[in-house]
Amino acid sequence: MNENFDRAPGAGRVRVQPTCPGLSGAGDGDAKTSLFNQREPLRQPRTSPPLSENNISTSNDIAGADARRQNKPQQSAYDNSTAAALVKSSKLSANAAVFVPFGGNTDEDPAFYYDSESYYEPTLAELVADILGHLSSSPGSFESDIEEITDTLNYWVTTEETLQELVELIYTQSTAIPNFSYTGARLCNHLSHNLAISPASGNFRQRLLQRCQKEYEQRAVAVQGDKETQKSFHSFVLFLGEVYLNLEVKSGKGTPNRANILLAALKELLNSLFSNPVDANLICAVKLLKLTGSVLEDAWKESGKSDMEELIHRIEAVVLDASCSRDVKQMLLKLVELRSSDWGRVHGAAAASNATPDNDPNYFMNEPTFYTADGTPFTAADPEYSEKYQEILDREEYFPELYEENGDDSFYFEDEMDPEIEEAFENFCLESERKRQQ
Repeated sequence: MNENFDRAPGAGRVRVQPTCPGLSGAGDGDAKTSLFNQREPLRQPRTSPPLSENNISTSNDIAGADARRQNKPQQSAYDNSTAAALVKSSKLSANAAVFVPFGGNTDEDPAFYYDSESYYEPTLAELVADILGHLSSSPGSFESDIEEITDTLNYWVTTEETLQELVELIYTQSTAIPNFSYTGARLCNHLSHNLAISPASGNFRQRLLQRCQKEYEQRAVAVQGDKETQKSFHSFVLFLGEVYLNLEVKSGKGTPNRANILLAALKELLNSLFSNPVDANLICAVKLLKLTGSVLEDAWKESGKSDMEELIHRIEAVVLDASCSRDVKQMLLKLVELRSSDWGRVHGAAAASNATPDNDPNYFMNEPTFYTADGTPFTAADPEYSEKYQEILDREEYFPELYEENGDDSFYFEDEMDPEIEEAFENFCLESERKRQQ
């Protein structure tokens, strides 16, 4: 095969004489040749003198072809030896392992990588890092990938040691990356119900809460610590808030409930943050209350406690007495205002079946808003809205290909032009024509 390469274009090509008697000339050396034999010769190399057409004959072509065929074996042998040397010095292997990205559909277990000479199995830390990195970069794929992730972890986590390592890895990732705390809490909730291993010394949920307990016990020192210590502690506080909102504990009746043990823990964490009212601690407290305030207050009210009132009074005292920055004080005041509006929730809205514009302030919330030609909003509250909106829907139904994505009629005004614009356009055309003639 090598003899087909490494040569000049056209080299080695021979003009084969036609064998059909009707197309070839007589074999007796007659000067007459057929039409198919009267071809131009191949282009000569630039270094050789040009040859006249009279000196070129069929016999010369054949002789040149014979000479080239005699030189081919030597060139082929040289190419073969060069190729053999390259193969020996190459580090490429046809048996190299195939890279399989996480989530790929293969017949083999994606956790293993094979080749003919070695066998490599990644560690649990590498596997979990790959999983958490995937969920961190693509949180929207959680629902579609969680079953595959669970199956993979069930294959790996089969001992108490690997279970404890898994808990530590997830906790570390969830507190190290603030934006991952929500996804991490969802992952913890799913694994607490679907991880197969459940040793007597503690299942996944129990070990996770034990890990959080260790950090919780350091709260008094953490709020007084240096910048890095406080930052790590604040990440833990927000992660625990997400765990409280997402972790479901099934009761004897089968209905899931929140982990009530975290309710008291979150209150104590808030008290610890307000005990040292520096900016970083106060900002963390504001974030936690914005995240969990409505749920915490509902849970405290159900148990007859007024813990939220105590926290609000403490916030007001901080605003008056603490030496925090003006921006942080403004955040605290906004938080008190948010709580006074019941955390932004709207009560008294009628059920969907009984809702009317009079008894439900959100009645028109999900209805589209249109605008008239003069820019006036045209909403569902207008008397003619229902009729006009149904008109638009009917036209879209009968002519769907003629409407754009935003629901506007893309062809309705295509051939129409405002009278003033039309007049201005005609004047422009006349003026342009007059200038062109001048």
